[in-house]
Amino acid sequence: IPMGVLSCMKYLMFIFNVLVFAGGTCLAGVGVWVVVDPAGFQDIVAAKPVLSAGAYLLLAVGIALSLLGFLGCCGALRRSRPLLLL
Repeated sequence: IPMGVLSCMKYLMFIFNVLVFAGGTCLAGVGVWVVVDPAGFQDIVAAKPVLSAGAYLLLAVGIALSLLGFLGCCGALRRSRPLLLL
């Protein structure tokens, strides 16, 4: 495989993982927002337990995606196969 193709793949993997990290951070941010100030969201979701569970689910998924995106960025830059396989 030519070296230029590998270099391009490395940067594409890095960009993809940055997008995953950004999406996870946004999800976690919305989760924190709903936990801290649920009043604005109670019109959308009638049941308070559903709102609380949804907020914590957003928070957990957001943190997991952020962690995986960060590890993927490190793996892409270092060309570390174990980090990319996570």
